[in-house]
Amino acid sequence: MVQNPITAEQVRAIVDDVYRTDSRRVLATLIRLLGDFELAEEALHEAFLAAVEQWQRDGAPGNPRAWLVSAGRFKAIDALRRRARFDASLVELAKQFDAAVPSTEPTDEHQDLEDDRLRLIFTCCHPALPPEAQVALTLREVCGLSTEEIARAFLATAPTIAKRIVRAKAKIRDARIPYEVPTRAGLPDRLDVVLQVIYLVFTEGYSASEGASLTRRDLSAEAIRLGHLLVELLPEPEAMGLLALMLLHESRRDARSSPEGELILLDDQDRLLWNRDQIAEGLALVHQALSSRRFGPFTLQAAIAAVHAEASNAAATDWAQIVGLYDVLARANPSPVVELNRAVAVAMRDNPSAGLALIDAILDRGDLLDYYLAHSARADLCRRLGKIAEARASYQRALTLAQQEPARRFLQRRLDELQNQNDSHT
Repeated sequence: MVQNPITAEQVRAIVDDVYRTDSRRVLATLIRLLGDFELAEEALHEAFLAAVEQWQRDGAPGNPRAWLVSAGRFKAIDALRRRARFDASLVELAKQFDAAVPSTEPTDEHQDLEDDRLRLIFTCCHPALPPEAQVALTLREVCGLSTEEIARAFLATAPTIAKRIVRAKAKIRDARIPYEVPTRAGLPDRLDVVLQVIYLVFTEGYSASEGASLTRRDLSAEAIRLGHLLVELLPEPEAMGLLALMLLHESRRDARSSPEGELILLDDQDRLLWNRDQIAEGLALVHQALSSRRFGPFTLQAAIAAVHAEASNAAATDWAQIVGLYDVLARANPSPVVELNRAVAVAMRDNPSAGLALIDAILDRGDLLDYYLAHSARADLCRRLGKIAEARASYQRALTLAQQEPARRFLQRRLDELQNQNDSHT
């Protein structure tokens, strides 16, 4: 069923719009049907080229996504047949595609296509792939970022990222990694990998590890989009917890830096700039995940972020509740970074000396010695206690470790303030 013929300009606008909204869904389905990333990407390209030509002649179809999937499949089979003239091994493969793939779309086409997106996420995040390859492949195939965009985000060269993606696709093909969502029994371990990859993407977007900018809004937005998709298709408590955590952090974005790009700490942020819609959605997800009693570390971190979000100002923050949540998190997911964050919360609940003792214990045993935030936190507590020399030394150590320019400027300002304070007393 087609609409009336349309102009070249109109069809180009329609095709561009469908590409923006549906190309990754179409690609996911083509990967399932064809079982090969490269073949599916070529088929996707050919399908959109065909759409530009045929939709102007015949009118736009009522279901563009289904049309593109069907066109892409036939284009791939035709390509294999052409290549089979030179490679006899492809003859049987083309026949298999022709026989195995129905010529009509499934009745529940929307659900089938959405399931394909979920299958693609789990395939890209398969634990057999190296972590850096999981991230690169997810951003490329699920999010649709270009190789150059991924390279810029993670401060790598485009050829390096391209090699990671090529090797990951080859691994999926050669190891016959199944294009599927794991069974219920295998879901916990596999889901954890997916959640970790999505959170890594978000973290790089929310607080870039290096470079001139504090954040990469496009990356954090992609991570949140993936989080929404995961919760929609697989509403597990920890998926809800991760989405809540990302939304609650993202809600502060506009308050985290000045118009000049300078870093603003949580206590100094204008909370009127926090996004109330994202906070409301995040809080609802936290409560839903906690009520399941099957939550994990992401939900606990989201619960901590929720306490901050619910405080009308910094002084109203319930630090006792935050310390309690960190106690639970430390048992569920012990790590030096969790200990550090708990130490900062203890300093706020009790006094700076109590927090400083905990941070010193972490550093004394050799943990987080190269983590600039540990030295920055120690410096801040020393500053509040009037230990100026120690504060300066810790700020200086943090400055040598920090790679992000806004963070470096912030630390330098703190050092300058301490120097001016010292000069005023001499």
